[in-house]
This record gives sequence, structure tokens and C-alpha cells, in this order.
Amino acid sequence: MAFVKNIFDKNFIEYASYVIRSRAIPDLEDGLKPVQRRIMHTLFQIDDGRMHKVAGVVGDCMKYHPHGDSSIGAALVVLANKGIFIEKQGNFGNIFTGDGASASRYIECCVHPLAKKFLYNPNITEYIPSYDGRNKEPVVFRAKIPVVLIGGAEGIAVGMSTKILPYNLKEVIEAEIKTLKGEPFEIFPDVPTGGLIDVSNYDDGNGKIITRAKIDTSDEKRIVITELPVDTNSKELLDSIDNAYKNGKIKISSVEDFTTDHCEIEIKLPRGVYAKDIEKALYAYTSCEKSISCQMLVIKDNMPVTMTATEIIKYYAQKLTGIIKDELEYERNSLTEELHLRTLERIFIEERIYKSIEQMKTAETVKKAVKDGFIPFKAELIRSVTDDDVEQLLKIPIRRISLFDINKNREQVKSINDRLKEIARRLKHLTECAIEYLEEMLNEIKNFTKLDSKKDQRAVDPNLLIRQTKIAKFDKIDVKDAASQDISLRYDENTGYLGINVSSGHEIMKVGPYDRIFALRRTGVYTVLDVPQKVFVDKNLWYCGPAEKEKLSKVLFTIFYRDPQTKFVFIKKCRVEQYIINRDYVIIPDNMELLHVDTRVKFSFTLHYEKKPRLKILTETFKAQTFEEKGLKAQGVRLAAKETDFIEIEPEKTESFVQGELELEQDKQQTVEKSSTKQVAGKSTKSLSAPKKSASKTSAASKAASKKQSKSALATLETKTSKIKKTTEKSDEKPKGLSSKASAIKNKTKDTEKK
Repeated sequence: MAFVKNIFDKNFIEYASYVIRSRAIPDLEDGLKPVQRRIMHTLFQIDDGRMHKVAGVVGDCMKYHPHGDSSIGAALVVLANKGIFIEKQGNFGNIFTGDGASASRYIECCVHPLAKKFLYNPNITEYIPSYDGRNKEPVVFRAKIPVVLIGGAEGIAVGMSTKILPYNLKEVIEAEIKTLKGEPFEIFPDVPTGGLIDVSNYDDGNGKIITRAKIDTSDEKRIVITELPVDTNSKELLDSIDNAYKNGKIKISSVEDFTTDHCEIEIKLPRGVYAKDIEKALYAYTSCEKSISCQMLVIKDNMPVTMTATEIIKYYAQKLTGIIKDELEYERNSLTEELHLRTLERIFIEERIYKSIEQMKTAETVKKAVKDGFIPFKAELIRSVTDDDVEQLLKIPIRRISLFDINKNREQVKSINDRLKEIARRLKHLTECAIEYLEEMLNEIKNFTKLDSKKDQRAVDPNLLIRQTKIAKFDKIDVKDAASQDISLRYDENTGYLGINVSSGHEIMKVGPYDRIFALRRTGVYTVLDVPQKVFVDKNLWYCGPAEKEKLSKVLFTIFYRDPQTKFVFIKKCRVEQYIINRDYVIIPDNMELLHVDTRVKFSFTLHYEKKPRLKILTETFKAQTFEEKGLKAQGVRLAAKETDFIEIEPEKTESFVQGELELEQDKQQTVEKSSTKQVAGKSTKSLSAPKKSASKTSAASKAASKKQSKSALATLETKTSKIKKTTEKSDEKPKGLSSKASAIKNKTKDTEKK
């Protein structure tokens, strides 16, 4: 096993290193991944000023790239759509709609002249053998501008990833110029699809941005999306809008996509919905707003390194002076060699050194004679004469010797010397030369943007130099605040199902998709859960209401429960402040029966005791506000050491009705109405039946109720009472359901009065 582990570790490290350096992460030197670099190298090699079939380019690139044609073709399309270094002809897809490109045999491309100026210089580029050793490919191109920023990059490797957003070409070059001048600069991403971005947490390329679509709400019944968010196309945006509509998060009547070379998505709104009302919902529930995390991970000196945009631009500014120095030195060496050859040629012909070889019989004597002929003119030579120099002189044809123009030769020598002086001057002022080069390139790019793309294939999109993405500061949108509270939460007491997809039963209240609800069963078990689609809770649901902590913690529950053995009644006042979603909790002690739950702060209640010998006081009234609030897990306070027959609760004094109330049963009721002068039996109390466990032992609990119930959402346990009804109750009675109309309670009350 140790041997296998060593093999695995070695192979894994090799694989990880290969993926990181040769597949997924771009190199800082030229901003290209290996497949992109090989594509550009192929285009440079086959460039003849005309278009080439992409299929042909892919085939030629396979000489350098050890992978399939599909990966090369896809990478070429992505590189061409960045609009910098490759001219394209045909359908290369659409970055606005997300449509793919045509088959490679139908589209054409060639390298743009800008690529040669920014990337290509084979004289100072290092080449290595290709994977099969038959060809040469560049290690990296000597790029003069930060291509990794202009084009952006994205890749996933083993244990790391990179996400670099594209930047504006003009802004990058100007930032590089400012760096060379020692001036401060600030730069942010810019994408061709436009949109808005908030760069508050961008952290110079290693943080995150919030991007939004540009939405036109000038027409209150129509919304038009004119610009896409970063890294999004119209197809993805439409899918997100459709999903939000299906999930009930936004209300729209129709959506149409007219996107071509610019974004135009039209959303029509239904009756009663206006553009300003739905704008926040679009940002909250669709891809109109996205958060994108960025990380500028690049390969530097064969190692993955995280850098910032500022560091990359400063690196390229320093690197540009080095590239210009290498180019000038290479040109100086070439011109020096050219000057040496022109001097040799002049002396060879003007001094008739070629005459000295007429009598020579062997190659060695010929070479020696030529070299000896230059000895008197050694002071005029730049360096000593070599065998290669002799071979070059001997190849001069007789006609050229006879037509040799000494004046023309001297002009060429003078021109070379002037250029050498200019090179020497520029080598002393590399920074100024770099600034001059960038300014010239910026002007040249501007000239390319003025060309007609239909007549000249070198034409560059003018938008390449114009910022498309606008920097903005966004206010945070809470998805809960943006949600519409218009979804009907229903409960079916016959099946015990609760949710927004329950079609039968009664509506409890209007909720939003991110709300939470508090459900209390007749057994004393309560649960806090997210608004369900459809979930079974219980056929005996007592109370249901909103469960947001800031709301639920303000609700004071007054709970009455009874010991089935002693029939003593207890009261407990508590709040539900902490909970775990979807976990069941018990609000009363074990083996107790729940009698009543009330959410009012002030009310009175009366205990009716069972008749016993020598028991003179059969009723006793208490005020709920006189009892102290306790913890949720604390024991209640015993009201009296007497067996209680039933409990009578003071009715509501308000006429309001709140969604979330439970409709109480009317099977067994006690008509008690309190007034300032007398009590009149006229309004019945609606109560829920007692649990099956104690139905045969307890009497009916009742209370006087008003015409409409208030925000308290209270419910009362109905127990048996021989005073009101002598017949035995059925122990399996269930609550008739949830009510959202106070009129239902009023009508039932009137029916009871008539009886």
C-alpha cells in the first residue's frame, strides 16, 4: 500500500501541476492559456493577410496542441469574441443572447494587425519543441500590454481557480501610461454587454462585485431591460425571470426578447402591478442582480500567484521598458551587422580585393587571400573578418560588382549610422520611449475604429474604447422586503394539510415566500417552519401565525392547562424567542392537557369548580395581568387546589379580526355576556374540543365571544359540562378549521342565539 500511495502522490502532483500550468490558469507574461497561445502562434505562422477557415486553423493548431479539435475550436471562438486580436467573418455566436457559433467549416478568421504589434516579435521570443518534437512553439509571447486584464480569464484547476473580469482597452493603456509617468490611477472592470456594477468590495480584483441589469421603468406598465449584468446573457436572464414568475415571486403578464447586437427585453405587467413595484423584485429574485467573486490568479515564473489589477499594470509598465530595450538591442545588433557587411562589401569591390583570388586553387587559399586583403583596412572594420563574411563576399555576382554604386553604399551606411545613434539615445530614455509607444498605439487603435467594417477587415469596434459598464453604488435589497405578501396560506382541517398549495380548507393569512409560520397543535406541540408548499401538520391545529423572531418574540402567550389526575388548573405566561426550524417543541409539561391559549395582555377568566360536599365557593375570577411572565420551560402557577369543571374566558372587547385566528367550534357553548350593569346570556363562546385522552373526564370549557375576533388569535378548549349539556360528548371531535372572515363567526353566533 505504501508503494501505491507513493505512485498516487507522485501522479497526482504531476497531474495537478499540469492542469494548473498547462490548462486552466493564464500566464502573466501574455495573459493566455496554452491553447490560446498555440492558436495565436498558428495564426501568426499562416498569416498572409487573408481569411482562413477556422477548421483549417484548428487543424494546423493540432500540430502544437496535444488535445482534440473541439477544445481548440471552442477556445478560438471565445478568443475571437473578445474582439482584440482576431478578425472574424461569419457567425461566431452572440455574447448578448448566448447563441453558439456555426460549425468551424463555415466561419473564417485571421490575425489582426494589432496582435502583431502587441504580442508578436519572434526575434525576442523563446521557442521550445512542440509535444511531438516536430515543430517549435513559443514559451510565452512578449506582450506589451496586460492582455490578462483586457481579455479577462476564467479557469478551474486542482485546488484553485481564477476569475478575472475584462477591462477597457483604452483605460488599461492609459493606466499603464500613468504608471510610467508616476501618476496614481484607478481602474475597474468593463464588459461589452454593459450593465451596472458596484465595486465597493472589489478589492482591486480579489473581492466581489454586485452587478445589475439596466432597467427602464419610464413606462409604468412596461419594463425594458436595455443592458445585461456582467457575465450574463439574455437567455439566462429570461430563464431566471420565468422561474421567479412560476414560483410566485413576481407578477408579469408577458416577457419578450428582442436582443440582437444589443440587449432589449420587454416585460409587460398585469393589471394593478406597476413598474416601480416590481423593479426591486427583479433585482431580488432574478439574474437582474448578481454577485460575482473575483480572484486574479495567474502563472508567474511557473508558479500560481494571486495579484491585483494595480500590481499587474505596474508589472507590465516595468516589463514594457524591458521589452523595448530587448527590441532596440536586437535592432542595434542587426544594424551593426548590416553596417559591417556594407563596409566589407565597399572595401572588397572598391579596393579590388577580389582580384587577389584569381590565381588561388583551393578554398583555403581563397579565404586566406580575402582575409589578408582586409588587413590594411582593419581600422575601418567594426570587427574582424570571419569565414562567414568571406562566404558572403564571394557570393556577390560579377554583374553587381561591375554595377556597384559607391554613393549608394555610402548613403546606406550613413542611414544605418543615424539609426544606431537614435537607438543609443532611446536606450538612455526607455521610460519616455515606452510612453511614446503606448500613445502611438492608442492613436493607431483609434484610427482602426474609424474604418468601415464592411470594406476593411482591419476595422475595430468603436465600443472597444468606450466604457460600456457604469460604476454605481447600490442599496442593499432584502429579498424578504422585496417579496410580495400576497400568497394565500390555507389549512384543511379534514386532511390536516397546511400550505400555499392546499386548495381546500380555509385561508389563514397572506404570506410571502420567505416568511416563517408558528403552528400550535391541540396536543401542546408547536413547530416553526418555512412557508410550506403543502405539509401535514395535524388535524387538530390550534393556532397558526407569523413566526419571524422580531414578531414572535413580542407575542405573550397565556397558557391554561390542567392535570388530568387532580383536575387542578395551571396558568403560564411565556414568550417563544428561540427555536430551531422544523423541530417540534412542547409548550406544556408532560401528561398535561391544554385548555386554552390567549395572546392578550389584559383579560379576566373564571374557574368553575366541581360541586363537592362542604364546598361553598363554586366560581372564582382572576385577572391574567396579575400573574408574572415566566420562561418557556418553566412550570405554570396553580390557580387553586380544587377540582375544576371548566374555565370561562372574558370575551374580546374589540371588533377587529386578524388573519391567523382559528375558528372555534360551536357544538358546546356557554352563553355569557358581560355588561356594565348586568350579564346577559346572548353570545356564545366558540371553543375547541378537548383531546381524546381526557374527553370522558372533563367538562366543557366555554367563554363569551364578541362578534369578531381581534389580533390575539386565541382558542379555548371545550370540556364537558353537565350544566350546559347532559349528553356525552364524542371524544374524537376535530376543529372545523381556519377562518379569514369575521362574518362567519358572527353568523354562527346568531344561529346559536336563536337556538
